Amino acid sequence: MAVRLKRKLGDVLKAEGLITEEEILETLERKKSRQKLGDALVEQGFITEKQLIEVLEIQLNISSVSLYRFPINEQLMDLVPKEVARENILIPIDQHENVLTVAMNDPLDYYAIDDLELSTGFEVKPVIATKEDILQAINKYYDMEDDLSGDTEGEDAPAVKLLDQILQTGVTLRASDVHLDPSEAKIAVRYRVDGILRSDRTLPKRIQNALIARVKILANLNITETRLPQDGRIRLVIDAKPIDLRVSTLPTVFGEKVVIRILDLTNIFKKLTEIDLNEDTLKQYRDVISRPSGLILLTGPTGSGKTTTLYSSINELNQEDVNIITVEDPVEYQLEGVNQVQVNSAVGLNFATGLRSILRQDPNIIMVGEIRDRETAEIAIRSSLTGHVVFSTLHTNSAVDAIPRLFDMGVEPYLVVSSLTGVMAQRLVKRVCKDCKTTRTLTEIEKDIFEKHHLEVDTVTEGKGCDSCRGTGYRGRMAIHELLVIDDQVKQMMMNNASMREIKDYTEEQNMHFLVDDGLLKVKQGLTTIEEVMRVAIDG
Repeated sequence: MAVRLKRKLGDVLKAEGLITEEEILETLERKKSRQKLGDALVEQGFITEKQLIEVLEIQLNISSVSLYRFPINEQLMDLVPKEVARENILIPIDQHENVLTVAMNDPLDYYAIDDLELSTGFEVKPVIATKEDILQAINKYYDMEDDLSGDTEGEDAPAVKLLDQILQTGVTLRASDVHLDPSEAKIAVRYRVDGILRSDRTLPKRIQNALIARVKILANLNITETRLPQDGRIRLVIDAKPIDLRVSTLPTVFGEKVVIRILDLTNIFKKLTEIDLNEDTLKQYRDVISRPSGLILLTGPTGSGKTTTLYSSINELNQEDVNIITVEDPVEYQLEGVNQVQVNSAVGLNFATGLRSILRQDPNIIMVGEIRDRETAEIAIRSSLTGHVVFSTLHTNSAVDAIPRLFDMGVEPYLVVSSLTGVMAQRLVKRVCKDCKTTRTLTEIEKDIFEKHHLEVDTVTEGKGCDSCRGTGYRGRMAIHELLVIDDQVKQMMMNNASMREIKDYTEEQNMHFLVDDGLLKVKQGLTTIEEVMRVAIDG
């Protein structure tokens, strides 16, 4: 067994001047039981994972590796049980003579190193890798032979393990969706991460039926029905986090395609201060939602974070003295103290009938998942005119576009004018990776864009690409917003059939922040890039 000079992580970080003794004590007090200090410091924002790795590299002379590029020796998985690898966040990656190279998230975990040396008989050489990298490698390499060998147990047991791995990887990557795509000779597994779909691996065609059957069993779907689309849901705990999965199957020429939407239940219940609203918009939005009645609409394409904003708004208003009822399709998350109704078209319970029934339940605040037709729109509007606060969503490109959309549905203009109090449009943009962000001066075109929007900016931030972000330069997403507050002048213009251009010009005079303005403000703050803002926002 190698003799090591054992040092504590806190001492190493203090020596580098990255944290203080007070910050370490505060972190130790707030961290979860059994959580490692390094993880807790990163989670609480005192250091980034990149800083942690760099310090360990310099101070301990331990090199770091990118596992997604490293040629891992799969035969070594037999040396370390999967449970040990997951619990200690480590994976064996190479072996030369008597030395076993092990990628570790915490190379100062001397107990784990000593245990490995005793159990394997090798001298362990630790290298550093990110937690996400290691967990993904564990999901990818462990049990691969078992899973795909099609052994005597039949296809079912491997399919169970394989689906667990696929879902675990999805959670580790913070993916919003998992796609199982059948083709003629294989089945592809893809993940949507930060809005971008990327391939992970391909599986043999022979595992397809068992894998899809396993998904259907968990989601309580009909296994024998393969010719019609089906929808279901699964509740699981993955990595000690409650996860809700929405399952959708679709018959294709090569078999059923499955898409699994991953909803992390620990990540949805955000306060209004945590959904990236800028200070002015937050103040105005709080004012709009705290009025005693009125219709408040959230607009944007599918997957633009509208549900998160809706739930944050409901959470803000959720007090003991108010009766909140929602009608949703589907009920995305269960909210404590809120009465939620699930749409069920099969028995005739749609948004309109659900909304009618809600009105007999003495509500103060109503949330309708989506306004899809004239009937729902009219009931929602009439509800807001009889003293209720009504939240709902529409699919429009901008906040102002919500007005003609309601008119196009056949709702009487005077009803829209009387009821509408505010419209919030939003989009999601990718965040610049904290670990590899760098600043540069503006190009002439970028200067023009900022000047046009009355912003003074000297430098912009972008990500160079690193292990944490898989070389993309982005990690995570954030929302950009525009809020149209319907004041008396806008109401007057609506009644006089003013064009949307005239209404937009008026709101611009009132210093309304449009999506592009809010996005560019976040570019100025170093949170995202001009390319991202221009990709999702219309500059009109």
